[in-house]
Amino acid sequence: MATVGTATTEKKDQVTQPKGERKPQRARHDDKFKIFCGTANEPLTDEICAFLGMPRSHAELKRFSDGEVYLQIMENVRGADVFVVQPTCFPVDQHLMELLLMIDALKRASARRITCVIPYYGYARQDRKDKPRVPVSSKLVADLLTTAGADRALIVDLHAPQIQGFFNIPVDHLFASPVLVGYVKDQNLPDLTVVSPDAGGVERARFFAKKVEAPLAIVDKRRTDVNVAEVMHVIGDVKGRSALILDDIIDTAGTLVKTAEALLDAGAARVYACATHPVLSGPAIERISKSRIEQVIVTNSIPLTEAGKNEKKIKVLSIAGLVARAIQSIHEETSISTLFA
Repeated sequence: MATVGTATTEKKDQVTQPKGERKPQRARHDDKFKIFCGTANEPLTDEICAFLGMPRSHAELKRFSDGEVYLQIMENVRGADVFVVQPTCFPVDQHLMELLLMIDALKRASARRITCVIPYYGYARQDRKDKPRVPVSSKLVADLLTTAGADRALIVDLHAPQIQGFFNIPVDHLFASPVLVGYVKDQNLPDLTVVSPDAGGVERARFFAKKVEAPLAIVDKRRTDVNVAEVMHVIGDVKGRSALILDDIIDTAGTLVKTAEALLDAGAARVYACATHPVLSGPAIERISKSRIEQVIVTNSIPLTEAGKNEKKIKVLSIAGLVARAIQSIHEETSISTLFA
């Protein structure tokens, strides 16, 4: 049995609060404002609740011997404005099912409004039919959340911003860039160049480069054959400079390490990497450890494994304050556009 209950004040190692993070005003005691979570990232939810000065609401989750989920909301939520924090990270389907069941339980318990807060939106990379007879999985997940009873969604750094259009409910799309930009600026990296690892990430990298007042470079990836290593061409000047590879997701870290090697071969003095979502599956940690990348900066949208926590090259920044301010704004019906920058 797993219980997802009240918030703790235990210090979280490995996670750094951004410098100058401004806490919102302490939330007044409000029985009609509640924050729940599944089992995917309870420490992040505890941080969010600490920022808002409120306890995490109580739910009980059990699993039958075959893995089937049983969930019960342990508080009265009738007429309440409820937020459910749950990234759909590994194991993706298990955490997605927990989110769907919690939304359904809250709907049947007469919650006034249910907002699903998804720090990492799984299946976002499957957002189009790029081959014959394949599903558009990210659209299906959006439909499942809406059908389960979600009234709105708050999502951090979607792989493709147009996924917002897959939902028939309001979607607030947050960017982790304010947290990442602040940290990078504090490091004062000499002769910094921001690098997009592919053509698809150019817009994201250009925005970041403008914020840190650095030039932009692009890595053009081409495969010579199926399952044959990619050929990398660096577009832009990185010789003698500090190169910062910017992406939204680091999965197996294969492309990341190859991009770093291409930049070093092109004359970069040192290479750093920066991404919102540390999926870090398979051999990712080992690849990062053995690579010549000096530091990999990520957020706590996804909790790290023990191997990830022990890897000295990985720096984790907290997005709890950013998400907390967005939740408060949604609850108070005020604009959150100032958080989009």
